[in-house]
Amino acid sequence: MNKHKLIGAEVSYYTGKVRAYLRYKAIAFEEIAASAEVYRDVIIPRTGVRFIPVLISDDDVAVQDSTEIIDFLELRYPTEPVYPEGPVQRLAALVLETYGDEWLLLPAMHYRWNVAENRAFAIEEFGRLSAPALQPAEQRALGEQLSGPFAGALPALGIRPETVPAIEASYHAFLADFDHHLASHLFLFGTRPSIGDFGLFGPLYAHLYRDPASGRLMKERAPRVTGWVERMRSPDARTGSFLAQDAVPATLEPLLARVFAELGPVLASTVAAIAALTPKDGRVELPRRIGSHGFRIGDATGERSIYPFNVWRWQRVHDAYQQLVGHERSRADALLERVGGIELLRAPLPRRLARVHNRLVLADSKP
Repeated sequence: MNKHKLIGAEVSYYTGKVRAYLRYKAIAFEEIAASAEVYRDVIIPRTGVRFIPVLISDDDVAVQDSTEIIDFLELRYPTEPVYPEGPVQRLAALVLETYGDEWLLLPAMHYRWNVAENRAFAIEEFGRLSAPALQPAEQRALGEQLSGPFAGALPALGIRPETVPAIEASYHAFLADFDHHLASHLFLFGTRPSIGDFGLFGPLYAHLYRDPASGRLMKERAPRVTGWVERMRSPDARTGSFLAQDAVPATLEPLLARVFAELGPVLASTVAAIAALTPKDGRVELPRRIGSHGFRIGDATGERSIYPFNVWRWQRVHDAYQQLVGHERSRADALLERVGGIELLRAPLPRRLARVHNRLVLADSKP
């Protein structure tokens, strides 16, 4: 019987999310390192883009993007779902998945590329991954070359000297809040992981735990978070449950409030920028960046690129909220009022985005 193939890397932010999910669901898979040869012969021909992870299913379907891979597999392996059945838990889990996927990118990228020890570690990893047959010195030289676009992306993300202290302070506060929550719960919503856990795991494992300097910082500041990362590397689906009665622990409210305080204004501004777009000459595919906007993190303000992909991810959260009615909507509203998210989730999304052949498009436009 064929196995699924996961193409990715230990050093990759989003591969860790999918790998942990596959292990949790006990889905048989073979992991293939995303070398230069694999990019040339498999990833680009099968997906049309240069991004990992990629899943090649046991019946030869190629799926790219960590969230789309998980959703693809959830349909095929519905037991022990990672989406909580409780609608308010599910909403909160989606919020935290988005935070992990889209906003913990700031500390993850800062610590990897601005901290010399981490940068050297990552460069060596890049070189070994891309050309395993080369000698170490040649791998380092290649890793330096390949890492350039990643390290060079920091200013576009808003990671600049004037924002770095606030990014570090925000991450330290996140670690403290998450560590406090984990004093009472093994995972976000009980004794089994949710989609929110997998979303947070991507950055917290691949960058902030594995990279040596940030790994020491996590161990020193947040030993329970370190333990959670180690559990999440291969979580056990045979035991555990989500909290009864659709409960969202009060200990998660500081984390949720951080999402809406930091990422919320960026999402609102991005929604407005996308609403103002007018397709020209039948062009509906969106570039990765569409200008820039200001943002605030802690006491710092800065400038960053506008990433439409953030809104494609946020649509899942927005849709989950809009589907709530009656008592479930009232319970969600009470939580959102406490954590500062009610206005963002009640605001409409004037334009819908979709991914077509792994490229982001305006869903309400015609090619």
